[in-house]
Amino acid sequence: PYTTLFRSLKELQVEAGKAVNPLDAVRRSYLKQLFEYTGRNVIAYYSGFLSKPGIQLLDINDEDMNGFMMAVHKLDRSRGLDLVLHTPGGSIASTEAIVGYLHQLFSNDIRVIVPQVAMSAGTMIACSARVVIMGKQSSLGPIDPQIRGIPAQGVINEFQQALQDYKDDNASLAIWQNIIQKYHPTFLGQCRQA
Repeated sequence: PYTTLFRSLKELQVEAGKAVNPLDAVRRSYLKQLFEYTGRNVIAYYSGFLSKPGIQLLDINDEDMNGFMMAVHKLDRSRGLDLVLHTPGGSIASTEAIVGYLHQLFSNDIRVIVPQVAMSAGTMIACSARVVIMGKQSSLGPIDPQIRGIPAQGVINEFQQALQDYKDDNASLAIWQNIIQKYHPTFLGQCRQA
């Protein structure tokens, strides 16, 4: 039933070429079709992170709460919510706030549709839903808190390995010192908190 959501990029580009405001018109058309099919509220949260790598503003952040608030403002909350989600993840605190807000408004009647990827904090949003709908090509990612793009658990593991290597062989200190000095003094604590 959700096969129209998982069209190929080429098909979407062809269809977008026929529209006045191509991408927006195609997006609205499919969201409208989904609404008509399910009778549920539909909003889309997606990021261009795959086509614009390295841009920090493509992650879930505090500003996104305003977007969600505007998107759901006049919706009939008794209809539930279908959230089309495509994101690399982002701030854990922002994600928790968004999830709490949506659950409060829609009495936990939320379905998440992942047409391609929902990573890290996006996975958290998906897992908070009552139902997750995915295509064969869709994927969720690990929930791995990161600080400035560095996996927090990886840093903790690296420090533990350095400590163990030093206990086993004091000479390893020279090697580990070069590796660990790239982190500021409170970084390990931040990783543990994350």
